[in-house]
Formats: sequence, structure tokens, C-alpha cells
Amino acid sequence: MEKPQILLTNDDGILSPGLWAAAAALSELGYVYVVAPREQYSGAGRSLPSTSDGAIDVRQVEVNGQVWEVHAVGGTPAQAVLHGTLEVMASLPDLVVSGINYGENLGYGITVSGTVGAALEAAAMGIPSLAVSLETDVQYHLSYSDEIDFSTAAYFTKFFGRILLDKQMLPDVHLLKLDVPITATPKTDWEITRLSPSRYFEPVRPEREKWGEPARVGYRQAVDPSLDPKDTDVYILRVEKKVSLTPLSLDMTARVDFEELDRLLRRA
Repeated sequence: MEKPQILLTNDDGILSPGLWAAAAALSELGYVYVVAPREQYSGAGRSLPSTSDGAIDVRQVEVNGQVWEVHAVGGTPAQAVLHGTLEVMASLPDLVVSGINYGENLGYGITVSGTVGAALEAAAMGIPSLAVSLETDVQYHLSYSDEIDFSTAAYFTKFFGRILLDKQMLPDVHLLKLDVPITATPKTDWEITRLSPSRYFEPVRPEREKWGEPARVGYRQAVDPSLDPKDTDVYILRVEKKVSLTPLSLDMTARVDFEELDRLLRRA
């Protein structure tokens, strides 16, 4: 029996320790193709910018004494998925995993996330997909810090990766979003959650004297997790300190009574 074929990507870039923690864990489930952005690409969402060069650089990386042949793509996480499925692999993978990300992806801001964006792109191709993020302080979000321990997040990546390989998801569950508390252990409970009805991170105005000066919009945590509904990803991760698993759908149509909406829109 052939090994399951797994495509692994991320948004932090090909050299991220989180990516390699996931690679080592997933290699126990099947053959792992690592196809990830050449550079840091956090915040790329599901974007497919025409300015990406699309070049694929084949590299040798040693992880825990094992040499991996990996593919660094000049593009976003979603573009890495496309290059991986259309060029690097001979056929569509059995599973796509995106992560493990430095920093949690919660609430209404998940469409900004390149981690989630890559999984969305794979899900749109009909491939079972998992987006994995580890809670970290903001100072680590764009880092490759070795102060962060990805071992527990890697454990849950393998745990839910195995489920996606073995079971067919229910209709309208196109991908799973997994967020792991920084304090978690393999024995930490997990809960199925819904997205928080809030913007977890809010934008911060750039600090500069003139508009012509280079500057970036920053961000900061925008919500008090204790005030969130108790079934949300924010509350379960931040307050309950449990692993959050959120089923996501590609169908972004509002869940509304169309007849009622039609009456509202046509009302003089």
C-alpha cells in the first residue's frame, strides 16, 4: 500500500522552525513534500499577486539528522500550494497542511492569514486541508526564534492530519483551522469552536512625519478574550487554554433568509 502523499507549506517561509516541526511529525503519516514561500509571507491571505516570480529553488535541508529535499517558491503561501500541486507533485496530494505558524489565527481576521490562505487554496481544489497555528507573543510573529517550542503543536498536527487522511469530513467542512495554546501539552483537551465574532487584532496607525516616508500599518490585540462567547476560538484558546479546532467553509454566503433580504432591499 502506497504511503499517503502530504503537501506541507506555511507563510513564515522555508526556513521556519515551525515548518520543520510539522514536517517531522507528518513524516510519520506519509511522504511529505515541503513547498513553501522563499521569504516571510505572513499576512498574505489567499493572494495570488502577479508580481511573484514563481521561481522554484530546490534545496537540501537537514532536520534532526535527516536530509530533506525541499522547494522554496518565489510567491505567497497560496501560490506555493499551486506550484506544489501543479508542478512539484505528480498528482494531487491526499492532504495539505499549512503551518505551524508563529502566532494564533483567530476571529474575523483569519482571511488576512497566509497560513489559512494556503489551506483555503488547497480546499478549493478539493484537497483535505489543515491550517495550524501556535499561540505566541506578537514579538515572535515574524521571527524564527528558537525560544518557541513547537513540539505540542506538532503532536496535534499529526493527530488531526491522521484524522483527515482516514475520514471524510461532513458536507460544508472544507478545511480545519487548528490553534494551539503556548501552554498546551499532548494531554491538553481540544474543543470544536466557531470563529469569534470580532477582529482579534486591530490595525495601528503608522508612526511617521510625512506620508512619503516608508512606514507600515502595525497591529495589536483588539479584544478582551474573557468577554468572548464561550464557544469561540478566542475564548477556548485564550481563556480555557484548550486547543481550538474550527471547521471552515469556502461558502462565504451570508446565512440569511433570502426572501427577507429581498424584501428589505426592494423596500421603497
